[in-house]
Amino acid sequence: MNYLNGKQILLGVTGGIAAYKSAELVRQLRQSGAEVRVVMTAAACEFITPLTLQALSGNPVHVDLLDPDAEAAMGHIELARWADALLVAPATANFLARLVAGRAEDLLAAVCLACEAPVAVAPAMNRAMWTNTATVENIATLQSRHITVLGPADGSQACGETGPGRMLEAVELADGLSALFQTGVLAGRQVLVTAGPTREAIDPVRFLSNHSSGRMGFAVAAAAAEAGASVTLISGPVSLDTPPGVHRIDVESATDMYAAVMQAVTTADIFIGVAAVADYRPVTVAKQKLKKQAAEVSLQLQRNPDILAAVAALPDAPYTVGFAAETESVENNAQLKRQAKGIDMIAANQVGNGLGFNSEENALQVFWGAGEQQLAVTAKQKLARQLTEMIATQFQQGLHQGKVLKFNAKDST
Repeated sequence: MNYLNGKQILLGVTGGIAAYKSAELVRQLRQSGAEVRVVMTAAACEFITPLTLQALSGNPVHVDLLDPDAEAAMGHIELARWADALLVAPATANFLARLVAGRAEDLLAAVCLACEAPVAVAPAMNRAMWTNTATVENIATLQSRHITVLGPADGSQACGETGPGRMLEAVELADGLSALFQTGVLAGRQVLVTAGPTREAIDPVRFLSNHSSGRMGFAVAAAAAEAGASVTLISGPVSLDTPPGVHRIDVESATDMYAAVMQAVTTADIFIGVAAVADYRPVTVAKQKLKKQAAEVSLQLQRNPDILAAVAALPDAPYTVGFAAETESVENNAQLKRQAKGIDMIAANQVGNGLGFNSEENALQVFWGAGEQQLAVTAKQKLARQLTEMIATQFQQGLHQGKVLKFNAKDST
């Protein structure tokens, strides 16, 4: 399954004859739905031009570490933060040795040191260089540092010899890169996610709603699927594509979402309520469009069912995670909500100033009974993967203790 769709891939190109294959690799990654940025070493530019890779990626190619324009904003750090994954292809013997040594005398090496996302290398060199003890030891060191080694293949080489050291083909590298996002931390688990807003009808053409785009909920569903879970996504009205491997159920109102959740939750191990569910709905819904007449009108509202609290109160409740979008006192309000609803974990975020609703980025403060953690501002897809790892860890700890830990309003942590 392709897990590259929507991912931000940083491709490093070093100075080997296999650099010509990087053009096809960029095309393959983009065809898989990834956004690609390229960093080249000076030697790589001797084999293929930056202009070629710029045209294929649709983004400027980065070459110089001491670029005055880029370094004014610490360009190598920004590139490292941007990436969902970093792939160096081709990775020459020289570059692998420098990576092992932690040297950062060029832009690509500096980015590799600064990157906290998954890193992979695709070795490409002569067969004797590949089997040399120094290279063998370097590869073992990189693998011990959790750097993924893709290839090399066995075959004919530019030098005329045949043997191991040939860089994998573009489709093989794309598949290997896709596999980096399949963590397996939720393998075999059933995860239920809600996303988006709800719409509460006033009349046939008007409704009450909110600014939720659904991006965060869809990102969480995608991250859970990548983690190996069987995912059901219940979504309010949004304009987003269903993530790969996710079963989607579309609903309109809060009562619709409540009914869908209560039906699907019976088989769920984990419930993640990301949806911005309307707290109230009109008591009556006009059958015909209301005409503009009086200077003032009043709507009588009634409470919608509390989905989070209802799930947490089930006799055999799943591990329950809620979200809290706050405009003030984020930590205090989130903790009060977690305790009042009896949920296991809550992820809170400040809305406004370019974060939260209708934004591509977000930041979270995550609280559970035994601790808390802050997740810094980043793309919602990356944030969702970080949160999924945390949920998986806390869920597994609960299982190891023979129970899923629950907290109620008396919890004073």
